[in-house]
Amino acid sequence: MRIGCPDAPGDHEHKGQEMASRQELAAALGQVALPDGATLASKDMLRAVSLSADGVASFVIEAETADAARLLEPVRAEAQRVAEALPGVTRVSAMLTAHGPAPAAAKPAPSGEKGAPPSLKIGRHPKPQADTPSKPSGVDRILAIGSGKGGVGKSTVSSNLAVALARQGRRVGLLDADIYGPSQPRMMGVNKRPASPDGKIIEPLTAHGVTLMSIGFMLDPDQAVVWRGPMLMGALQQMLGQVRWGELDVLIVDLPPGTGDVQLTLCQRSQVTGAIVVSTPQDVALLDARKALDMFGKLNTPVLGMIENMSTYICPECGHEAHLFGHGGVAEEAHRLDLPFLGALPLELETRLAGDGGTPIALGDGPAAQAYATLAKRLVDGGMA
Repeated sequence: MRIGCPDAPGDHEHKGQEMASRQELAAALGQVALPDGATLASKDMLRAVSLSADGVASFVIEAETADAARLLEPVRAEAQRVAEALPGVTRVSAMLTAHGPAPAAAKPAPSGEKGAPPSLKIGRHPKPQADTPSKPSGVDRILAIGSGKGGVGKSTVSSNLAVALARQGRRVGLLDADIYGPSQPRMMGVNKRPASPDGKIIEPLTAHGVTLMSIGFMLDPDQAVVWRGPMLMGALQQMLGQVRWGELDVLIVDLPPGTGDVQLTLCQRSQVTGAIVVSTPQDVALLDARKALDMFGKLNTPVLGMIENMSTYICPECGHEAHLFGHGGVAEEAHRLDLPFLGALPLELETRLAGDGGTPIALGDGPAAQAYATLAKRLVDGGMA
């Protein structure tokens, strides 16, 4: 896909310096052999091959399943070595991802059979709770990631920020509180039911150094959640209070879009350190982001800042920069409201592929990973995470 490209050749031209072209990079990578004797090109496994003007080569190797991807690490390493050997290449970002979902979790044994896990029902009505907001035992800070509308990349930001913070040495938990549309199991590459030794305490899962809990682990992925407000509130209460989170520096809560029951329950019943609002720069998204900001204000939840997602698109063919959703609108809104502007995140194909494959882009070292690392460092340095 070439968006906003000037009428120029796709290859990078470098006067006075010999450099491989993008086509030469793709051809060299395509010859890398697979364990079965085929090549990356013959199996059509290369995605998002690009070579920037300053010599940064990046590409994604896409396998059929998560299990197959894990077995291809030697192939990824060989492809990286091949790219590094090309003239003019200064750095290589090589990622593995999977096209298909992770294997389905094994169904629990029927109640009463040997080895059957204790019954744990999610979605009960909330239990009476003290008027004073609280935090799960061992959790230092709770950071809510919200948005006024869906489709702005809030869950992508949540998973990648959690990974980026973990890479900086923080003890991080990620709670997927988007009850109707849980996406963190797919984005974090985990798909199994958490254990419960007594039918009350829930043992969270871990992925990429992050402690993880989602309603998606407890339900059939194809099953719709058709719940009224009290059941939503009860589920959130269970995932906060019954999960053995352990010692965490920060618990990131991926909120559903909008300004509904989950947001209200979290902010009124938990000691939320602060909220971050994610928006794209387009006017329609900002209209709804303002509603989210107003909601947090009415709930007396500090807003720690705003993030502009899908801010810039760099064409992998020619390096042309395009602003598909506008540019700078979130920064202007943050300035108008006297809120910190925490950063702008690019729109990249690699980010989507990484999320779909369960390997967040923040695990790599490309431009998007560096943007998340910078965001995480700013939160840590500011005492927010």
